[in-house]
Amino acid sequence: MTSKPKTLNSDFYKRTRLPLLEADTMPTECYTSRDFYNLEIKKIFYKVWNFIGRADLVPEIGDYYAFDFADVPILIVRGDDNKIRAFANSCRHRGAKIASGEGNCNAFSCPYHGWTYSLDGHLKAATYMDRTKGFNKSDYGLVPLRLEQWGGFLFVCFDNNAEPLEHFLGDLPELMRPYDLDRLRCTRRQEYSLQCNWKIYIENAMESYHVPWVHNKTLQKQKRDHNPPILPINGEYSGLLTRHKGSRALLPGMEGFPYIPTLTGDSAEGTYYILINPSTMLGCTFDTVWWLELHPEGPEQTKLIVGSCFHETTTARDDFEHIVQNYYKRLNISIVEDNEISELQQAGLRSPFAQPGRFSYMEPLVHVIDNWVLDRVLSD
Repeated sequence: MTSKPKTLNSDFYKRTRLPLLEADTMPTECYTSRDFYNLEIKKIFYKVWNFIGRADLVPEIGDYYAFDFADVPILIVRGDDNKIRAFANSCRHRGAKIASGEGNCNAFSCPYHGWTYSLDGHLKAATYMDRTKGFNKSDYGLVPLRLEQWGGFLFVCFDNNAEPLEHFLGDLPELMRPYDLDRLRCTRRQEYSLQCNWKIYIENAMESYHVPWVHNKTLQKQKRDHNPPILPINGEYSGLLTRHKGSRALLPGMEGFPYIPTLTGDSAEGTYYILINPSTMLGCTFDTVWWLELHPEGPEQTKLIVGSCFHETTTARDDFEHIVQNYYKRLNISIVEDNEISELQQAGLRSPFAQPGRFSYMEPLVHVIDNWVLDRVLSD
């Protein structure tokens, strides 16, 4: 009999499965192996609700946004009924992408043979198909994908048997209620192409152990809890609450905006760092919400999208465009620092001599994330 590759054998991960302060970090193959990556795509990204940004990607009727996620071409469009839908971006004739980039239209026409689809995905016209026996346009609309919203955020799911989004998120919407998410406005999206595994970046985002070295001239100057406890959760997320004074979205000394007016309880005392499994981080602080959205593109390739959101009472200010530059400057600096260290880590893990290390008490969520991934990749 042919034995399993070691990356598919649960015994290979025994030391990562131990409690935090006894455990090894993930085997290096988890960040470099094509076999392991393919299992992540199949058993994680094709099964869960994947965050894809906010509804203001397509604010007007006819607006569309085309992109690839986990090797799946996707088309998001706001229909004539004002409803946002998601479709497989693949013509039902011979499979060409029917749209690229973003824009506004009344219908989609395949650039290959001209098959034309309405905004709700129905096939409107198929030239030269009148002699094809049994052909009915109603049978060849675009393939719909499940799309649901929470607080203005969009999620797509490729599995028609998966639980609804509200069950997937559990009690996260209640935890985030003070941020008045429906009234946030996305004011900037930045995209980066990274030469690293998607897990490397999300692990980095969910621990502060690296801050004194990677951000020694920037974020290190912010006073903070050094080891806040992991949040108790009921849903497919994890996170921390760091208690502090002043916005975490600004560098010390920068002018900022008034706080979100609806903050209460813990949200008025610090910043939530939330990981929505598997690959999206929300940073929710006093005056803004930002996100890190990771699209896996290969074992060592990831697209990063950074989004900035502000409450509509803030974006309506006359001085908004002037002061918001301080928030963008902070992100421009810290994101580049994280990008560089993530690619440096990937380069080291690529070495045939790289070996697992050990976890610090400063990395509890890295251990949680890694074991969440292993639970799913190794499941039958």
